[in-house]
Amino acid sequence: MLRILDARTGESVPATPARRGLTRVEAHAGCLDLTALRVLLAADLLVRALELGGTPVWTMLTAPREQAELGTAATALSIRPFEDSRDVASGLGEAQVLHVRAATREHPGAGVVVAVAPAGWDGPGDDVQRLLEDPGALRLALLSVPRGEPARLDDAALDAAARTVAGWRAGVARWGNRPSRPVPDEVRARLRAAWEDDLDLPAVLAVLRDVAEAPDLPDGARFETFLYADRLLALDLAGDLGNPG
Repeated sequence: MLRILDARTGESVPATPARRGLTRVEAHAGCLDLTALRVLLAADLLVRALELGGTPVWTMLTAPREQAELGTAATALSIRPFEDSRDVASGLGEAQVLHVRAATREHPGAGVVVAVAPAGWDGPGDDVQRLLEDPGALRLALLSVPRGEPARLDDAALDAAARTVAGWRAGVARWGNRPSRPVPDEVRARLRAAWEDDLDLPAVLAVLRDVAEAPDLPDGARFETFLYADRLLALDLAGDLGNPG
């Protein structure tokens, strides 16, 4: 079961509702910047993890300005579309609300608060559209930093993330030519334990690095493991299938 740190109480709580019904994930973003994108990404990961656990979810974006621009940037970053209004939940038995927002000292109101530390750019210029030119690299760079820690990105971090994504896509393309093998039980358990522990994405990425380098693991098992994890990560790791290089 996915558990998440509630910034309102400082306690780890179940992300799934105690009673049957929909869970609403509401992302709260300010202007279009890296912190806002990190908030939207955290909401997207939360939705994907809940759905992998069988919890019905719907999502909203609350932003005082630049909502259309935020939506466009989110789409580029492979973040699932947000609903336009809360009317979609009418009569559907909403059971829990998870608010994903930038970390602050106080979190008024009701519901579970998933706090996201700020993100910033340490390189020349800070145009979000330029950073989105390689969305896979930006997504991985943000995923690589624990959600509760500030993320300071630069050209070196994006270049390293781009190389990793390219390497993993090439690996998946190669492994896809081998006989399929199931995800090893131990690997599946490690992946789920990582993302169900407050969405520990750096730990998920560490499992994939181990799988890619494990000397005795069949390539077919590597292939299925990466595709399974990509249901959460959304890095388009199957993007090079059919083009092994």
